[in-house]
Amino acid sequence: MKHSRQEILFYLVVWGLLFAAPPLSLYIRAVNDGSVSFDWMDVIIVWQKFAVYLLLFIVHNFLLAPLLVEKHRRVAYFSIVIVIITAFSFYQCNSKPERVGEPKERIHHQAPPPHEMEPPGHDRPMPPPHFRPDKKPPVVGERDIMAIVMLVLLFGANLGIKSYFRSREDRKRLAELEKQSLAQQLEYLRYQINPHFFMNTLNNIHALVDIDPAKAQETIVELSKMMRFILYEGDKRGVPLTKEMEFIRTYVKLMQLRYTDKVSITLDLPSEVPDKTIPPLVLISFIENAFKHGVSYQRESFIDIKVSVEGETLSFSCRNSKVEGQGSKAEGQQGGVGLVNVRKRLDLLYKQDYSLSINDDANVYDVKLIIPLNNR
Repeated sequence: MKHSRQEILFYLVVWGLLFAAPPLSLYIRAVNDGSVSFDWMDVIIVWQKFAVYLLLFIVHNFLLAPLLVEKHRRVAYFSIVIVIITAFSFYQCNSKPERVGEPKERIHHQAPPPHEMEPPGHDRPMPPPHFRPDKKPPVVGERDIMAIVMLVLLFGANLGIKSYFRSREDRKRLAELEKQSLAQQLEYLRYQINPHFFMNTLNNIHALVDIDPAKAQETIVELSKMMRFILYEGDKRGVPLTKEMEFIRTYVKLMQLRYTDKVSITLDLPSEVPDKTIPPLVLISFIENAFKHGVSYQRESFIDIKVSVEGETLSFSCRNSKVEGQGSKAEGQQGGVGLVNVRKRLDLLYKQDYSLSINDDANVYDVKLIIPLNNR
């Protein structure tokens, strides 16, 4: 199992503080209380106890915890842990440390001096039962129980910390996979949108070649500008808002070349835009749909396009007349790949943070889109 650097560093800091606490505590007591002297032997006795916990922690962290957290082998993990706790309990109950600072010779009773000898026939009072030197301590004492509980808590804390760091690593890997998947999906959608856009534009140029060759040449120049934008900006997740507005302006200008005065085309773009970014070729798909399905050569028709920026949001609206027999619901048609993909892109990029409403009336097709703007 791979251990992260943050996890190892966390353990080093915790155990370092634990081993630093005894000498620091004894030093503070010695400074504040003149009857207490700083003795490294007292510290070493405590460190010996800590060393046992540290050894068991190392075994649990590097050998046992991965069985449960990584491999999910619960039976093997709990079986080994129970054996370790049982062995530790046996060790704890059979290793009674001497009281710190108490000389061994105090254990043996010395005879009192002659002048303190009791007269014959006088019975010396017996010490209380709990002071009898021959009385054996209980098999399991309070300290033994606390030591076992501390070991169980140590193993539990180790499992919790390891699970936290593992879940954090899993979340990071999942986020990276989702990011890669999002990039691949967006790239796939862009590869579909760009040919679709050029297909419609080349159809326009083809129609102009026979109608007005001069306008066709002008259209090719405008098309080269748009191709430059797509080649250098279209593969990015976000492009400057100014460039996107210029792209829309060029596209509408190109489309106006092939229509007569019967088609009313209005374009309302903000004169000044903030230094923000927007996904490329998102708005143009709706504009393409309006020109494809909202223009009639026999009767008057209209297309109204408006873009406004308020704070951190961009509002886009596109209204167009409907031509009988064509309709504007391009999603269900073969040529509607642009709108289908732009919906998918909006879902991938903004999830629930955008608003798209489409009203399909008898004579008017109306699209309203509100999206957040990103900082450059």
